[in-house]
Amino acid sequence: MALEIVPGKTRIGWIGTGVMGRSMVGHLMAAGYEATVYNRSASKTDDLVARGARRADSPRAVAEASDIIFAIVGFPKDVREVFLGVDGALAGARSGSVFVDMTTSEPSLAVEIYNAAKAKGVESVDAPVSGGDIGAKEARLSIMIGGDKPVVDALQPLFSVMGKTIIHQGGPGAGQHTKTVNQILISTNMIGVCEALLYAYKAGLDLETVLQSVSPGAAGSWSLSNLGPRMIAGNFDPGFFVEHFLKDMGIALSESRRMGLALPGLALAEQLYRAVEAQGMGRNGTHALLLALAQLSNVDWPSDPRKK
Repeated sequence: MALEIVPGKTRIGWIGTGVMGRSMVGHLMAAGYEATVYNRSASKTDDLVARGARRADSPRAVAEASDIIFAIVGFPKDVREVFLGVDGALAGARSGSVFVDMTTSEPSLAVEIYNAAKAKGVESVDAPVSGGDIGAKEARLSIMIGGDKPVVDALQPLFSVMGKTIIHQGGPGAGQHTKTVNQILISTNMIGVCEALLYAYKAGLDLETVLQSVSPGAAGSWSLSNLGPRMIAGNFDPGFFVEHFLKDMGIALSESRRMGLALPGLALAEQLYRAVEAQGMGRNGTHALLLALAQLSNVDWPSDPRKK
């Protein structure tokens, strides 16, 4: 691909400046890229505008002002709207521009966007990420990419500003399939992390001391090391929303049914997270599962923020 990525010359568009998107585009701006940004709640772009970004009033306007158009939004319906809608990015994109969808979305939608973009001379890759708000803030996300290799290779300077593990997984949709694998792994791991902490609390152990023993060994995981301390402290703010995780598990269950797979662990995790949402914690972080499990056993978690 002839696309040349040059700070100060290549114009970046960014759609979705939420928990993760704000940090990600901020890193690109700090690296010298001019940015045009859009978010449905315009106030969420204020800090970026104060740092020099231009604010657009639609995804179409973002595309009209940009060479590379990134998006990280909530749900597949949002992805469809911001790329393929009447006022979406494709309506404003010109031949030679590139779409990069970093939302966790449906593999089939990634292929649909790729084909629609190709018909207009626009390139498209799916590049969902893992690492949550911490990974976004510290620019050490894992980026899983689907699309044409020459395009993916050309985008490496931008990906390297936001992430540490950057891997091309295959053609259109392959990035989304890989992120689905990631979410299946996390779903059941989170059950284990929350149940283990509940057990430790009920056994009268000091939770921080327990983490010192179990985190470095075979039982260790990213969720245990990064979210365990948050649970102990009663910080259930979202690094990743429960409602978005439910969306991801729904995609995984749908894909598994299509492939004829029985994934009972994933199905159990999805049902438990339905309970988290039903208890009013859909906008909390995924580690709020701890509070729902505590309620099942009538355990009064000492740092439950709902008691304040």
